[in-house]
Amino acid sequence: MGETAEAQRVTVRDVAAQTGLSIATVSRVLNGRANVAPETRDKVLQAMGGLGRRAPRRRGAGVPKADNGVYVRCPYVLTDYFGLIVSAVTEALDVHGMHAVVDAGESAWNRTGVLPTLMAWPQVTGAILILPPEPEEELEQLRDQGFPFVVVDPRTPPPRNIAAVSAANFAGARRLMTHLVELGHRRVGVLGGPLDWTAMSDRLAGYTAPLVGVGVYPAPELLRTVNDPTVEAGRAAAAELLDLADRPTALVAFNDKMAVGALQAAAERGLRVPQDLSVAGFDDIDVSRATHPRLTTVRQPLGEMGRMAVSLLGRMLTGHELDALHVELATELVIRGSTGPA
Repeated sequence: MGETAEAQRVTVRDVAAQTGLSIATVSRVLNGRANVAPETRDKVLQAMGGLGRRAPRRRGAGVPKADNGVYVRCPYVLTDYFGLIVSAVTEALDVHGMHAVVDAGESAWNRTGVLPTLMAWPQVTGAILILPPEPEEELEQLRDQGFPFVVVDPRTPPPRNIAAVSAANFAGARRLMTHLVELGHRRVGVLGGPLDWTAMSDRLAGYTAPLVGVGVYPAPELLRTVNDPTVEAGRAAAAELLDLADRPTALVAFNDKMAVGALQAAAERGLRVPQDLSVAGFDDIDVSRATHPRLTTVRQPLGEMGRMAVSLLGRMLTGHELDALHVELATELVIRGSTGPA
């Protein structure tokens, strides 16, 4: 009986294991890169020959050489959050002599099954995936094929051996809550995003730590989470907390848009900010400076995240090993007029 299709499938990882070389080195050979020592190239090609038909195919075989295109996937509307990241990515790619093949917006969300096909795209040599909704298995498959890519703002913890760039969500949330605790706040409501997002779980842990430090433990009735963190979702979630018999003295929101909704809910109830209620956001997008009072928030390094992703991808494409696969960039607490003493 012949081998099954699964048994016949041999990945770049298999070739790397057989030759004792890194996956990145094997990938460079398969991509036809020039920055590989002749003896190393021969070693990989000989190993492929030994694998026969099971060997992974060299990228670009039978098609024109790729022209430095990078697939940039951001399956969300390019608002002032995602738009800043994508703009930084495309500008950095241009500086590095590459160009972006952008797949963004709601139509991109509906375009599933793209990642497994990228190996066959002659016009792209790598990819940058922003908050990818694809399952972990698809990311691992792309990794095992030796296709270079970097994840920005991962939705869930990235699998091993996958390059990723994110913000220091835990540290940012901890600094914000420390600020509120120092102002005397102990009963703090959380307007959260999706619970299964890494950013949310990290921030929730960050919010909790300073409160526990002063003997205050999480109160389940003070947590509201939403699947789509919009202004209206923030207004509705804040309304529920502000209508409690023992309402919170402060609200921290998953992003600045939800914090704007919290300001609206407070105004509808005649509550003054920050005299009666402190409100804080996360991100430091433009809207945080357009409210009255202006929002205390945590600044995310959105542009830096995009540029770092391009830098990491550039190193991968030029054959350099990465010093760190998971890069976490610092956040910054920005104190404005929406927070005050309890």
